[in-house]
Amino acid sequence: MSRPLSAAQRRLVEGAEIGSGRLRGGTPAQLAALVKRGLAFRHPRPPHDHFLTPAGHRAREEDAAPGPVQAPDTAGVFAARVGGERSAVGSGPARLREVRGAWQGMLELRRMTNPDGATDRPCGWERSHLVQAAALALEAAGHRPAGGGEDGYRVRETPQPEAVAVYEADGDALRACAATLEGAGWQVGEYTEPRTRARYLLASPRRV
Repeated sequence: MSRPLSAAQRRLVEGAEIGSGRLRGGTPAQLAALVKRGLAFRHPRPPHDHFLTPAGHRAREEDAAPGPVQAPDTAGVFAARVGGERSAVGSGPARLREVRGAWQGMLELRRMTNPDGATDRPCGWERSHLVQAAALALEAAGHRPAGGGEDGYRVRETPQPEAVAVYEADGDALRACAATLEGAGWQVGEYTEPRTRARYLLASPRRV
């Protein structure tokens, strides 16, 4: 197993500014270590401050020493439920807090990394993690993922660039998923699979 965060690194995470997640102080080595673990990112524009990622925001909210992570969707740390997971995923109030914290962190990541500071459309991280990004928007809005023998949404990759497919057996629930994704800055269309006649959504991050 990789080494846990040092006490100094933990203090940096816990002492980040509320809201923005800007890290105050810290040596270059400590900041670089947090970036490597996926808990922080270096802003591309001067003065190149460091800010918490969604995983960093979650770690601070838990008020506990987080394990080393590589990115928000790495096994062993927070990952939004895409539907149909084989391994057990927590539920209840603790899971709700995790999801809400991750979504707030994502909005802050949008604000800090979108050129115009917009929070109403996906950022670069979401475009490179399409399935996790769409699943986070759905789970944060309260939609139920499939699993445990119960129906719910399923987010899957597609051959199309910058597009994911969202399946939901219930037509009303599928349309509710579409409304949530549109509100989160995605372009959404509803389609029917030719062979199975199953209805699904094709969603892509909106650019403008």
